[in-house]
Amino acid sequence: MTVTVIPAADRHFWANEWLSSRQSFPGTGNFDIFANAHGVLAMHNDDVVDPGEGLDAHHHQNMEIVTWVVEGSLIHRDSHGHTVTLEAGQAGAMTAGRGITHSERNAASRASGRRLRVIQMWVPPHADELEPDHGYRDFGSRLAAGDPVVVASGRPQHAGSDALTIANRYAALHVARPRPGRAITLPAAPFAHLFVVRGEVSASSRELPRAPIAEGDAVRFTDGGEVTLEASTDAEILYWEMHASFDAARPA
Repeated sequence: MTVTVIPAADRHFWANEWLSSRQSFPGTGNFDIFANAHGVLAMHNDDVVDPGEGLDAHHHQNMEIVTWVVEGSLIHRDSHGHTVTLEAGQAGAMTAGRGITHSERNAASRASGRRLRVIQMWVPPHADELEPDHGYRDFGSRLAAGDPVVVASGRPQHAGSDALTIANRYAALHVARPRPGRAITLPAAPFAHLFVVRGEVSASSRELPRAPIAEGDAVRFTDGGEVTLEASTDAEILYWEMHASFDAARPA
């Protein structure tokens, strides 16, 4: 049983003229993103995109890509006919499958001055060469109660729920906006990844004494128990519950 805390300042940082990317796992440069995975989570980028800017059309294959919008608006277009604008509190889930080309941009005009902040996360599919697809959903109203919400999952127990479906039967993404002074509980898993999107929370488990973690901090759990959180300010967290390692989850 291990717990690793990654302070916000220790994240890998990459930037160009219009993008600032803070990465819990190194995702740009000469890195093997699969060798650096925790559980099945291979990429976890906290990106800020200038108004009117973004990534032009580019190709993906055999990857599940989940995007959580924190601030602003993101427009997604892909080669399978999906054009979607995502706002804060909304998530998109893309199955790249046998191949898909897409672009992602800040939907705001340059004149607006409105930045886009998104968290983008990659997990492998449990089967290759799937039919490419993209889905999205608004979770804002469900998050208002402060309890954890399953936003994206391939776990059998979440089939038929409001969660976006991803093609990884070992993983589920929970999002919460915990209310100050009220504890919430996140599920135990062989691998887990907790990330504070904003605010400050105190996290504790049988392996982790009560410890404050703030915006940009992450905690990785291996063979851990349930995680209890209590927010000291208005907060938002992302929590990946994972029941396999990256290598075990990949198709044979």
